Amino acid sequence: MNEIFHDLWPEYDPGRFFCELTTTRPEAGPVPQKLAERLQGIGLEALRARASAAETDLIDLGVTFTVYSDASAIDRILPFDCIPRVLTASEWDLLERACVQRVKALNLFLGDIYGKGHVVKDGVIPAELVYGNANYRPEMKDFPVPHGTYVHVCGIDIIRDEKGDFRVLEDNARTPSGVSYVIENRHLMLRTFPDLMAGIKLRPVDDYGRRLRAAMAEVAPGEHEDPQVVLLSPGIYNSAYFEHVFLAREMGVPLVVGADLVVENKRVFMRTTTGLKPVHAIYRRLNDDFLDPDVFRPDSMLGVPGLIGAWKAGNVAIANAVGTGVADDKAVYAYMPRIIKYYLGEEPLIHNVETHICREEEGLKYTLENLDKLVTKPVGESGGYGITIGPRASKEELETVRETIMANPDNWISQPMIGLSVGPTLAEDGIGPRHLDLRPFIITGRDSWVLPGGLSRVAMKKGSLIVNSSQGGGSKDTWVLAEHFGQGGKP
Repeated sequence: MNEIFHDLWPEYDPGRFFCELTTTRPEAGPVPQKLAERLQGIGLEALRARASAAETDLIDLGVTFTVYSDASAIDRILPFDCIPRVLTASEWDLLERACVQRVKALNLFLGDIYGKGHVVKDGVIPAELVYGNANYRPEMKDFPVPHGTYVHVCGIDIIRDEKGDFRVLEDNARTPSGVSYVIENRHLMLRTFPDLMAGIKLRPVDDYGRRLRAAMAEVAPGEHEDPQVVLLSPGIYNSAYFEHVFLAREMGVPLVVGADLVVENKRVFMRTTTGLKPVHAIYRRLNDDFLDPDVFRPDSMLGVPGLIGAWKAGNVAIANAVGTGVADDKAVYAYMPRIIKYYLGEEPLIHNVETHICREEEGLKYTLENLDKLVTKPVGESGGYGITIGPRASKEELETVRETIMANPDNWISQPMIGLSVGPTLAEDGIGPRHLDLRPFIITGRDSWVLPGGLSRVAMKKGSLIVNSSQGGGSKDTWVLAEHFGQGGKP
């Protein structure tokens, strides 16, 4: 932390971690210091009052998510931290290019495994990781998709290590959530903290809905001038229902549940007050298993009977495509550097976190011998569940993890504990460092577009490395500077 910030915030100490605001970055120009000075000028008590008003605003707007495991609190707001995360123009340029590269490789990988399977035949990835994967859908075999796009919406989780280098932590290629908070956080900052943003040129985030609607139109079958797009939701009890409502409004399309759609003669229609209306493209926020009871789970009350038949007949587009879950499997993730090299002939622009695969003998041996030094993760879980942080675990917890891994090594990976970067965060004891990650969102139709910034999730608990909302994490507005600053701090 440089002297300027020490003088402004003498109590703030990021320790050995890279700080997203106070670590010296000449390309950030005067923005970090200007932001810190403005926060100091507001004062801690006024900052708390305005932050409280912002959270009340979220409640009034219904910006909530559901925690199914907590019987005492069904609906919660995602805690909002009023101190933004700042990304420089050059940092964003790298992140943007890396995200486009990764999504391109993911789509080529999916097209291959549901086609000729060269990536498996050439020994790049083990066959059992693909064809034995619970998310592999044989129904997709030899079924082409428009523009080769399987992953129309992707969320890539990225962290920054102690050296300040970005690393990819996870790919979310099924139904990634959280983009509504990116947009709402910006609106919240504009309403509640306009003085923090005054005069600072930022990349806008308001174009997401239009971009997603356009991508859906690009993959819609036929030559419709204005194809009918809908957003398919599981309904009001889904944890991300607010986001479904928000995105349907941003896209300007109807929000529907399975009962609102019907398939006749392998064509999809929407029930309306004036009769059935054709549907050409569906942005679904419903998992594969529940999409069509005729093909997947027969007990599903959430899907649409005949939907997959209509899709395979080429009469409707579904995004994301069925079977994309193979691409965001945590074990497959470990092979992504090889997959990028195989399809694109390039090195990853942002590398993975080092990963040990317990289904492989060497990876299992290393993991069991170093449990106290590693973070262990179940392949089939999300939301931060099932993770054990070895250096912070008790002997009893480590022994339980050991037994669980040995019982089913195929379901486990391990990674070194990364010292995630921190950002100044308004906490009970003042402004303190809290760990955070970043989830950029990529929309792909014919081409890919990356929403500037993304969701910065922050671990609100002091010292915690788990940023997931289901585990008590919150979020920050992510500022991508629109100006490039030189070494002298001038644009």
